[in-house]
Amino acid sequence: MIDIRKLGLFNRMAKEGGNQVASHLNQMTGMDTEMEITKINFIDIPDIKTHIGHDEQIGISIELQEPPHGHILFLFNAEDAKALASHMLGDMGGDSSGSGFTDMERSAIQEIGNIMTSGFIDGWANVLQTTIDMSTPTFTFGPGSGMVDNLVGDRNDEMALMFDSRVHAPDANVDVKVYTFPELEELVSLMQKIEV
Repeated sequence: MIDIRKLGLFNRMAKEGGNQVASHLNQMTGMDTEMEITKINFIDIPDIKTHIGHDEQIGISIELQEPPHGHILFLFNAEDAKALASHMLGDMGGDSSGSGFTDMERSAIQEIGNIMTSGFIDGWANVLQTTIDMSTPTFTFGPGSGMVDNLVGDRNDEMALMFDSRVHAPDANVDVKVYTFPELEELVSLMQKIEV
């Protein structure tokens, strides 16, 4: 159980995570970027696969190697990823009109994924007043529901936190869904230590 007064920490974690993502993107790309979290939901893990659906998407996942352990998955569609990559590469990107991804675009998307995941976790760590080491991000292109299966399988007794977010960059607005699968007992334990 969590003290009801501490529920606001979820908002703070979301906001701080989004701010850190934007700050890291600004530093790395020079683009004036912001990440807006529009909604936070708790969802049962079996329902997430239905929610995500089977459409092919780009997924970037990491594993948390310190409390609150678990996984985080960023999902966005290929068109949005391509727009963000093209914007980041500018004239260096060459012809980006094809349907697939050039090597440069793939590399740019990977770098954007690194920035997003590390920024989001830095934001969480700031709010939870701790450090959180994470694995190297893994990139997948395929059905979103399959990515959830690979990360957490059928943990029926668990819930996940979903953040609807939007990355605003000049000429490229990208919808990003962030699914977090922390070990809830560990997360609650960290939250209980924080004065509100």
